[in-house]
Formats: sequence, C-alpha cells, structure tokens
Amino acid sequence: MSIYTRTGDKGKTRLYQGKTVSKASPRVEAYGSVDELNSAIGVAIIEVKSSKLKVQSLERELTAIQNDLFEIGGALANPRSKVHGLNSRVAQFEKIIDDLTKRLPELSNFVLPGGGRAGSLLHLTRTVCRRAERRIVELSQRERVDSSIIIYMNRLSDLLFMFARFINFKEKKKEILWKSR
Repeated sequence: MSIYTRTGDKGKTRLYQGKTVSKASPRVEAYGSVDELNSAIGVAIIEVKSSKLKVQSLERELTAIQNDLFEIGGALANPRSKVHGLNSRVAQFEKIIDDLTKRLPELSNFVLPGGGRAGSLLHLTRTVCRRAERRIVELSQRERVDSSIIIYMNRLSDLLFMFARFINFKEKKKEILWKSR
C-alpha cells in the first residue's frame, strides 16, 4: 500500500468512512491538533526518560495518554465513533492531580512556563493540549463530537500542568511566579 494518495495535492483528505473533506475543515483541524499534541508528548517523554530522576510512573502515564490520544484522533476522524473509557481516565487524572497537589508546594500565584527542560516541554504540551481542546470545542459547535472527549482534553491539560510542576520540583528547578507590573 502506498503512503501517498495524491488526494492531499488538491487540499483534500478522506475521513475514516471515506468522505472527502477540505484539509481546512474543523474536523481535520481538530484531529490534526490531537496528533500534534501526541507528538509533543513523545518529545516530552524522551526528555523525562533522559532525566536523572528516572520517573517511570510519569513515563508510563504519558505513554498511556499517547494511546488515548490516538483513539481520540480516530474518533474525531469518524463522526459516528465514540471513545470508550474516557470517563474512567478522567477520574484517574483527577486522582493523580490530587496526589501531586498534596506533594507539591502550594500554588498561590500563576507560574510562568519553564523550569528544567522536561518541565518546560511538559508546559509546552499543556499549551498544545489547550489548543487542541479549543479546536475540538469549535468542531462540537458545528458537528457531533463525543462530549467525553472535551472533558478528557480539559482535564489532560490540568494533568500536564501538574506533571510540569512535579518534574521541576523533583529536579529542584525553581518555578518562576508571574508578577503583575
């Protein structure tokens, strides 16, 4: 099977069930943003793995998230599809967030994205996640989207923020607090 179809040469692509749409369609924009997030998480995983901390639980969770995102992207490419198990994943995210909140210094102000390399990359993945979430919400205002996907993406961005804070804390990388002028 050839990797190229030449359909894209005309600015078109095929959705899961064969319907041809513009590459600029909100549906393609939504699943493309999820794909971009998945790639960003892949880069963050490499940096987390190279960290001296060897936080295997974080690596495993990020890889599980990549698998979730692959299914979400597939569901967004297929308007009739639904992703099963996202509500339980959201509950897992909330448990992890609550656990990390107890282990980290209390946050009383906004944090500027940064810290160490791994923490900075996790902050970047959070912003890519927020953009993907906005694209999915935009799509949901025009076409049917499984509402659990929106909830998942919203909680995922919270989790990625906590992962960035956690890795910076473990690596003793100082968080820079935002200061109003």
